[in-house]
Amino acid sequence: MPVTPQARISPDAVAKVARLARLDVTAAEVDRLTNQLAGMLEHFADIDALDLAAVEPMTQPYPLVNVFRDDVVKPGLDRDEVLAVAPAAEDGRFRVPPIIGLEG
Repeated sequence: MPVTPQARISPDAVAKVARLARLDVTAAEVDRLTNQLAGMLEHFADIDALDLAAVEPMTQPYPLVNVFRDDVVKPGLDRDEVLAVAPAAEDGRFRVPPIIGLEG
């Protein structure tokens, strides 16, 4: 028996993820986003249901060669100059406000 999309994601889960992402969403937006995400999950379930046993896995639809250049060491920015124009610096590093610790 297939799982319905609504059973896969709840408005509470959407609201929690929005809060963790620091997005200010209304109740109407949570309902709309829940329906949209449920539709995506339903589509993914349709893809999961396909029999792909005979399909060879691939990373690209056509063969590629390595297009990256060789790593070359080059001089970077001067640390003291960069930190001198930073809004806040401490112990030779950028000082940023904490964002971890959001409860829930």
